[in-house]
Amino acid sequence: METGVAEHRDELVADLTGRIIEIGAGNGMNFRHYPSEITELVAVEPERYLRRQAAAEAARAAVEITVIEATADRLPFPDASFDGGVASLVLCSVPNQTRALAELHRVVRPGGELRFYEHVRAADRRSARRQERADILWPHVAGGCHTARDTPAAIERAGFVIEKIRRFDFPTSRMPNPARPHVLGRARRV
Repeated sequence: METGVAEHRDELVADLTGRIIEIGAGNGMNFRHYPSEITELVAVEPERYLRRQAAAEAARAAVEITVIEATADRLPFPDASFDGGVASLVLCSVPNQTRALAELHRVVRPGGELRFYEHVRAADRRSARRQERADILWPHVAGGCHTARDTPAAIERAGFVIEKIRRFDFPTSRMPNPARPHVLGRARRV
């Protein structure tokens, strides 16, 4: 049986503790998966419609959640103000991935974790070339999503050390999908 998105979200936030920031929280679909050991979750979402949905989801959550309007590349928080950060299906579509990751690195305390669940550039060159070709049109029809970004490499360039990463295709089907290669992992801020 194929693991689904809910199980991926559970794995993403499992055993997180303390004060956490999630960038690009969207409609708040991760909120119900956060463990009770979270003391506060700050959910950043720039899009008004999604932010309203996230606020409604936050009201039903078992942990304290504050939903704010901001962008991932300009986080309105002091340095080292969070125990951890979460990026879930967002680093493909932020306008400046390098800047967004630099901001996460800045606001997560030294030793804190970055958890990530993203679709990424394919490992094999042939598929990666197909993704590059798809990126000519795909971002215009898929909310700014870029399928050919090497997100794990960008995470490391930002100053995080990847401690655990799992690569998988999702969803598995015969239908062509340039956003099929995924990663789920944990990185430490040094």
